[in-house]
Amino acid sequence: MRLAAATAAAAALTGGLLTVTATTASAAEPPTATRPDADFNGDGDADLATSASHAHVNGKDSAGQVVVTYGGTQRRHVTYSQNSSGVPGSAEKGDFFGADTAYGDFDRDGYDDLAVAAIGEDVGSDVDGGTVQILWGSKNGLSGGTTLKDPRPTKHDFFGGPIQAGDFNGDGKDDLAIGSSSGAATIDVYKGGFTRGGGTGGRYTVLPPIISGEDAGPINLHSGDIDGDGRDDLIVDGFSTGDGYNANLWLPGSASGVTTDGVQRLPGGHITDVGDTDSDGYGDIIIGLTWDEGISGARKGGSVHVVKGNANGPYGGSDVITQDSSGVPGSGENGDSFGAELDLGDINGDGHLDLVVGSPGENLDGVTDAGSITVIYGAADGSGLSTAGSKLYSQNSPGVPNTNEKHDFFGLDVHVDDLNGDGRGDVAVGASGENSGNGALYVLDAKQSGSLSGTSGVYPSTLGMSDAGSPSLGANFAD
Repeated sequence: MRLAAATAAAAALTGGLLTVTATTASAAEPPTATRPDADFNGDGDADLATSASHAHVNGKDSAGQVVVTYGGTQRRHVTYSQNSSGVPGSAEKGDFFGADTAYGDFDRDGYDDLAVAAIGEDVGSDVDGGTVQILWGSKNGLSGGTTLKDPRPTKHDFFGGPIQAGDFNGDGKDDLAIGSSSGAATIDVYKGGFTRGGGTGGRYTVLPPIISGEDAGPINLHSGDIDGDGRDDLIVDGFSTGDGYNANLWLPGSASGVTTDGVQRLPGGHITDVGDTDSDGYGDIIIGLTWDEGISGARKGGSVHVVKGNANGPYGGSDVITQDSSGVPGSGENGDSFGAELDLGDINGDGHLDLVVGSPGENLDGVTDAGSITVIYGAADGSGLSTAGSKLYSQNSPGVPNTNEKHDFFGLDVHVDDLNGDGRGDVAVGASGENSGNGALYVLDAKQSGSLSGTSGVYPSTLGMSDAGSPSLGANFAD
């Protein structure tokens, strides 16, 4: 699961009923190329947060770090850990700082902030209790931090695995949903109104039906306005207590916040984005189902399900895209994990959402698990995603740095946002297995034609990050 990057890679690529994804959407607006997803320094250019939750910090194994790429014509990378000035706590073995991240303008000062989970944090004598901290945005970027008060210390493990931002009650303030592992799959929702002194606008709990709280708890959370009522809904991924299979639930937002009234079960798989793909004013849920068999909806090599939204929420069946769909390069093969990660954004600047699909288990030219990404463009008439003219990129593609190597897992995470301010969504690709698990981040700039090209990768060595153990840089982006 995504709670530990190495386990995430193994789960995604072995066909087990486990999950890997990136999270987060801010407020109720769908992603566009002209509105940055996250802007920590308020300069109008998108910023990107990339986790390396297994990084050693001052010799502490898997203490964890987060790298923020500040966008603009000259990108700069800044690394944060619990040893950074102003960040609460200290780097300790097995904290997994950055295991999950979420962004939003939590204190409403005009700068986006970054919520960071350290799921392995020991809280007093409570081993692996976990903690969540907010790093505050400013004109100079992220600076200082505040720990959110855990409402049930000692009653769970892995507090912060996972987290998700959204405006669930439609009051214009970013809320934060936090999961943990416990006897029940309880999700704590902190209402907007956060202060640097630790205050919030209140808190309530949500208990999604049929989701197991044992061991894993909720595995993934995602948000977006599916029914068009101006409030974000919460989508919860976990294991079903009824059949033991992966289960995704839609929990609608309301004036009082997330509710289980009207809950619907969705296709299984990894929930990885929400956006209005067909320009009808309702968010659509994009689910990657990577298993080759053994679960309803499985396809050889993996598949992507587009679940449409309307005024009543998710409805009907779903559009299904595989590597065997017309216009999609390649073909479905066991272990490809097509759909392990997904992200929406306007790559070619035509005003319609495009989709990037990660296939970290793709074997290419005899290279096992080299990995690839596939770009599926929105139709010119705004009717939805069209597989015609889809493009596949690997590290052997022209304009993509480095080369295909065994177990690179290129595409384990993907993110689309306009990092250079040219009005087109650039594509960030994580390759957590690069250089024997050190990991890497590749930013591919979007060209006017819709094609992608990058000049160099970002590696632990270029960031001054320790390469001891397996930092797994690029295993998770704040989406």
